[in-house]
Amino acid sequence: MDVLSEVLDVSGVRGSAGARIAAAGDWGVEWVRDRDAVVYAVTAGMAHLTVGGDASMVLMTGDIVILATGAAHALSSAPGVTIHSCDVAAADEARRLGDVLRLGEGDVQTQILGASYSHDPAGSTPVFALLPSVIHFRAHELDANLNDIVRLLGRELARPGLATHLVLDRLVDVLLVEILRTWLSTTPPTDASWWGVLRDPLLLQAVTRIHESPGRAWTTEALAREVATSKQTLTRRFATFAGTTPGEYLTRWRMTLASHRLRDTDDTLDAIATDVGYTSVYAFSRAFHRERSLPPGRYRKVSRSEQPIPTPR
Repeated sequence: MDVLSEVLDVSGVRGSAGARIAAAGDWGVEWVRDRDAVVYAVTAGMAHLTVGGDASMVLMTGDIVILATGAAHALSSAPGVTIHSCDVAAADEARRLGDVLRLGEGDVQTQILGASYSHDPAGSTPVFALLPSVIHFRAHELDANLNDIVRLLGRELARPGLATHLVLDRLVDVLLVEILRTWLSTTPPTDASWWGVLRDPLLLQAVTRIHESPGRAWTTEALAREVATSKQTLTRRFATFAGTTPGEYLTRWRMTLASHRLRDTDDTLDAIATDVGYTSVYAFSRAFHRERSLPPGRYRKVSRSEQPIPTPR
C-alpha cells in the first residue's frame, strides 16, 4: 500500500498541461485564481513572479515553482511593467496546436512551461491546502527525475502527436509527485499536518495499516501493536507530526471512502457502513453527519446534483 498514491487518487488530484510561454522584451501577464494548484518551470531566461500583494520573486532558468492554492498571480519581465490579463482562449489554442503563447515583442528571451491541478471536493485530505502557498525550487535543488519530466513535457508540447493530451496529463501527474517528493525530502516541517504522516516512519506504518484495512475494528491500542510501539508513543507521534489523533485520522479516511461510495455507486448504506468499519447504519450515519455536516442519504442526493457540498470539517 502506497499511502501517497492512494490519497492522491482518492482525492481526485488531476493535472493538465498548459501552453508553453515564449516571452520577449517588456511583458507581463496575470491570472485570476482558477485551479487548486499551478506549477511553472522556467526552461530558458528568467521571470518575476508576484503573488497577491507580496514582493516579486525571481525565477531563473531551471527553477520550478508551485502555487499550491492557485492564488491569483502575475508573471513579468521585471517589476513595474504593464500587466495584462491572460488570454485563456489563446493559451488553450496554443496548447492544442503545440504552439506557444507569445508575450511581448522581439527576440524570445524567456520560456516557461505551465501546468495546473484540481482535486475532488469529496476528499477530506486537502492535499494542496496543507502545503505552503508558494514552493520555489532553485535549479540546483532539483534531482534528475524532475529535470527529465520537465524536458519530456517540453518536447511533447512542442511536437504533439497521437494521444498527446493523455501523455501530457500523465506527465503532469508525475511532475506533481516528483515535486512533492523533493519538498518532503528537502524542507523541514514547520507545523503539524497530514504531510507529517509521510515524514515519520512510524506514522507511515500505522497509516498504511489503516489504508489497507479501513473496515477493521481499530483501536489505538490495536494499531500500536501492529507497528510494535506503545499507545502513548503512537498518540504522541500523531499529535506531533500530523496534528491529530489515530482515531480522528481513521474516521476522516473512512468518511472519505464512504463519500465516494455514496456519490459514485448505488451501494446501500448498510453495505457502505459495514465496509468502512461500522456495525450499524445508525452509528455510521452519526459519524458521517458529524464529519460532513449532512446525513449520508442527503449527501448522496446533494453530491449528485449541482448543489455545493459542505467542506469536510
